[in-house]
Amino acid sequence: QGELVESGGGLVQPGGSLRLSCKVSRFTLAYYAIGWFRQAPGKEREGVSSISISSRNTWYADSVKGRFTISRDNARNTGYLQMNSLNVEDTAIYYCAVVKIEGPDSDDYLPTLRYQYDHWGQGTQVTVSS
Repeated sequence: QGELVESGGGLVQPGGSLRLSCKVSRFTLAYYAIGWFRQAPGKEREGVSSISISSRNTWYADSVKGRFTISRDNARNTGYLQMNSLNVEDTAIYYCAVVKIEGPDSDDYLPTLRYQYDHWGQGTQVTVSS
């Protein structure tokens, strides 16, 4: 289906920051909710953050609350995840996912679970190490 490309991952020291981007093409992001997920070696893929079409509703996993900020720029067909105060436990492959939302109240609907998303990027590696 639609193309999703994550970027912005890399190696960062503990306490540092990274800004991940999710650029989509071949469809209009303004009709899709966005989720960020991550998977560390030997662990299940877990939800990190989600944002509704309107940006009025957001969700964060407890482990990143207060440190990460999700946002979107529908005009640029791009979603973002600003990650501050990174620690070694944040090391993982980070995936962007989107799902088209239709029906009443679609602008504010906020899916947060992996199975609710049907378009996925290839992932970008985030490594936090000194």
